[in-house]
Amino acid sequence: MPLTFFTPIFRLWSEADAKQPFLLGLLSVFIFLCLTPATSFAQTNSNRLPANELKKMSLEELMGLEVTTVSKKSEKLTKAASAIQVITHEDIKRSGATNLPELLRLVTNLQVTQLNSYAHIISSRGFNAAFSNKLLVMIDGRTVYSPLFAGVFWDAQQVVLEDIEQIEVVSGPGGTLWGANAINGAINIITKKAKDTKGLLLTAAAGNFLKKAGTLRYGGSIGTDISYRIYAQHHDRGNTYLPDGEAEMDAWRISNGGFRLDWTPTTKDAVTLQGNSYGGKQETLQSPSYLDGQNILSRWTHTVSENSGIVVQLYFDRTWRRDAPSTLYNELYTYDLEFQHEFKIGDKHRLLWGTGYRSLDDHTFNSTDFIGILPNIRHMDLFSVFIQDEIMLSPMTILTLGTKVQHNDFTGIEIQPSTRLAWSPDSQQTIWMAVSRAVRTPSRIDVDYYLPVYPVPPGTPSVQGGPNFVSEKVGAYELGYRIQPDDNLTLSLASFFNNYSDLYSVDVLPGTLTYQIQNGVEGQSWGLEISGAWQLSEDWRLKGGYTYFDKDLHNSANSTYDFSALGNDAKHQGLLTSNMNLPGNFQLDLSMRYLGELPQPLIQDYFGLDARVAWILDESIELSVVGQNLGKEKHREILNQIPRSLYGKITCRF
Repeated sequence: MPLTFFTPIFRLWSEADAKQPFLLGLLSVFIFLCLTPATSFAQTNSNRLPANELKKMSLEELMGLEVTTVSKKSEKLTKAASAIQVITHEDIKRSGATNLPELLRLVTNLQVTQLNSYAHIISSRGFNAAFSNKLLVMIDGRTVYSPLFAGVFWDAQQVVLEDIEQIEVVSGPGGTLWGANAINGAINIITKKAKDTKGLLLTAAAGNFLKKAGTLRYGGSIGTDISYRIYAQHHDRGNTYLPDGEAEMDAWRISNGGFRLDWTPTTKDAVTLQGNSYGGKQETLQSPSYLDGQNILSRWTHTVSENSGIVVQLYFDRTWRRDAPSTLYNELYTYDLEFQHEFKIGDKHRLLWGTGYRSLDDHTFNSTDFIGILPNIRHMDLFSVFIQDEIMLSPMTILTLGTKVQHNDFTGIEIQPSTRLAWSPDSQQTIWMAVSRAVRTPSRIDVDYYLPVYPVPPGTPSVQGGPNFVSEKVGAYELGYRIQPDDNLTLSLASFFNNYSDLYSVDVLPGTLTYQIQNGVEGQSWGLEISGAWQLSEDWRLKGGYTYFDKDLHNSANSTYDFSALGNDAKHQGLLTSNMNLPGNFQLDLSMRYLGELPQPLIQDYFGLDARVAWILDESIELSVVGQNLGKEKHREILNQIPRSLYGKITCRF
């Protein structure tokens, strides 16, 4: 069925704002029925989660987790030659988190900062700023990237948390496999296959800051080869507070709905089709802000032989938003096609290569002449090819060599190579090291930004984008160690040193009052990341970590830019989570985090405490009470003060 068939449906999808939360879900059902030749509904209880789930996931099983983000293929976490931390489904279930940014606080190789009721900035290894732009984020292989500022609009990323299989967080460059923007790290959010979410799921929550939230999801099968799920959910949040304690007008609500279909026509083929739509509204003192979007993704995986396979993926993504009070309108259409082939050469080499093409149509308008992006409409093409050779030097030593060659419309060809070495003297420990180069390609704000939009009289200050802005670059050096001394304890340590060049700056053009965006900052960063888990007993597990980070930036020749704007980064960050099963089918989960002082603007260090108490009535019904930010009534993370939150939740699985 041609994609144009869905154009009026997508339009209705985009017009369904948060006042119609379940219209999105009903439209998802309609699309699903259009794409399905026949429907055979069957309920199952396979998705029920018993109260003793913690006992079933031993640390030995956790260390056997398979991850894909490091090498773009499945491998054991214990053998991965990278600083990677994994948020499992059990972590998600017991966290009490209500959105993706809250979930990402469960790892210490990210700095997560909440700006207001709806907006977050998330960074890895520094450069935590309003336009955080050095972290690549993927949801089921779809890159959630805005060429407007080379970052992520986190308020638009809506996923049913109960359907997430795991989240893999890699700190350090990933440009060799994933391309531009994976300069300081990559986040890979992987949802469950449809066959693992059969049955009916209902959740409802209400509280003081999270005003109300709900999820409706149903999964089933069509014959023996097709599994599916359809869902709708809604979130409604209250206000945050200004630094002086006054209430901010930033309450917001968002709804989304979608579907996933998995088909296995043969034992060697697997096909996935999934789509999602969302719409939201944020109140302001001026006119409200709106956002909406739709996406659809298909993936074909074919096993050629035991040692060879191919993957073809295609997706379409549309996003739209109007941000008040600047009244900036931005609409982005993304079309992406990727091909990947893996095979072995003899007994020593496992080769992985692939190619991709991405087409982006960005439409940006501003209703005033004060700030603007010119030209209003820009078409951008991105071509890439990568190759990686995994060489078994010995049964204990693996050397991985790879590079990605990418062409973009702003700077032409960019090359991002990496070398990784992993040595496992036994099954309990791995020592790894890596040397990588990665780039952050220009965004529209770097090149097309104007303030004011139209030419100004001589002698009037103005700011404009840099037509000669080049990619920001990093050379990264990493050394790590991972050990499981016994079945109940696992530890991981990663150290890094990064050398940056051509970083963003804004400098005056000689003899004028015109400030232009340039590449006038360079410098270094370094740090240490420690994480681990300890199974004290069958019913009690501790997980946590600590990160130390520091950087030294300076201006290059002819630049006077105040580079403190490039990131307000804490030197120290810590986390400790406790998951405990109690008698009577009760669960007690605590998450304690510490973020050190932020230098500019100066924000005091703070401790955060989240707590969840759950009662598992039976295998179908779960009642829970969650408290977030319990340390203080309100605390400031960088912009607004975030209030203490308390909500109750009921979860039903049938």
